[in-house]
Amino acid sequence: MGLTVRELSGVGDVPRETWNAWLGTEYPFLRHEFMHALECSGCVAADSGWTPRHLGVWQDERLVGALPHYLKDHSFGEYVFDWSWADAWERAGGRYYPKRLSAVPFTPAVGPRLALEAGVSKEAAVRAVAAFLEAHGETLSSWHLLFAEAPEVAQWQQAWPALLRRDAIRFEWRDAGYGDFDGFLAAMVSKRRKEIRRERRKVAEQGLTLHRLTGDAIDDAALAHFYRCYCATYWERGQMPYLNAAFFTHLRDTMSEALLLVQARQGDVPVAAALYLRGGDTLYGRYWGSDVTADCLHFEACYYQGIEYCLEQGLRRFDPGTQGEHKLTRGFLPEDSVSLHYLPHAGFREAVARFCDEERRAMAHYRAACFERLPFQRDE
Repeated sequence: MGLTVRELSGVGDVPRETWNAWLGTEYPFLRHEFMHALECSGCVAADSGWTPRHLGVWQDERLVGALPHYLKDHSFGEYVFDWSWADAWERAGGRYYPKRLSAVPFTPAVGPRLALEAGVSKEAAVRAVAAFLEAHGETLSSWHLLFAEAPEVAQWQQAWPALLRRDAIRFEWRDAGYGDFDGFLAAMVSKRRKEIRRERRKVAEQGLTLHRLTGDAIDDAALAHFYRCYCATYWERGQMPYLNAAFFTHLRDTMSEALLLVQARQGDVPVAAALYLRGGDTLYGRYWGSDVTADCLHFEACYYQGIEYCLEQGLRRFDPGTQGEHKLTRGFLPEDSVSLHYLPHAGFREAVARFCDEERRAMAHYRAACFERLPFQRDE
């Protein structure tokens, strides 16, 4: 039986049990609860430049899968930057926005993208979605698939040779059988081991203590304090926060078992907070903010607490979020991050392809340089 593709107006068009059965709950950001929190809070909507148009995959008249999909009026909140592409296309007389995007809004975390019912051929579904997007290519400038897992990237590339590949580097911690935090430090060269211990000691010497809240312990007061800190991170840069308080409340109310809130306190008063999400074998660090300026507090709350939690809970991976070569010397490894892009206009596609080729060579050199900076002891 053939597969067809039609647009959905939102994740609410699919029952939660059905959506989650397609994917499971190992990857928290494509859970129905997370996607619905984005939409029902208004963070993802036409007014914010993120119009949901998820692509439903149908077998006869039965919905058997979906791909997150948005019409975007800008390139904010994506973390794969194509502003220069948009500028070039519009200077040439084209209209870049709206564009098509398949990603999790505001979430640069690698994971599955195309969700399917068990037994449905992923290769066939990829071909059906590709045919749909190609057929609608003249109506919009482009389509972008961001932070998909490597096997899915390969399936898209095989099914749709017109896609352009763009390479980047992200940073991730992996448990190499360390046992505990001291075991993790023992794998490092002496200099870095001492520096991390000194950074953690500095936090304590400033009268700060760290506390991990999960489940029902993330009450309204803790969530309100976290949100104030989260907003301050954006306000300090002269930006408006991407996410509102209603989003985090909905998240807490519907999937609290996947949340970890790390709170820094002076005495009994919370002064900083970092909110993580937990997947099957992975911890994801995403949101952070502080009421105070304190040496090394960001490293402690956003990196060392996460690593320690993974080691205590038996989680194998820790994705700490975007940015930061400073992660290298704290034990995070460089990992490849691939995005795929469809540009219908042949001339535009050729120009962007040259850019991606040059960028890919630069990323290969950068990746090699990153490995040279890792703090771990090397076998002679």
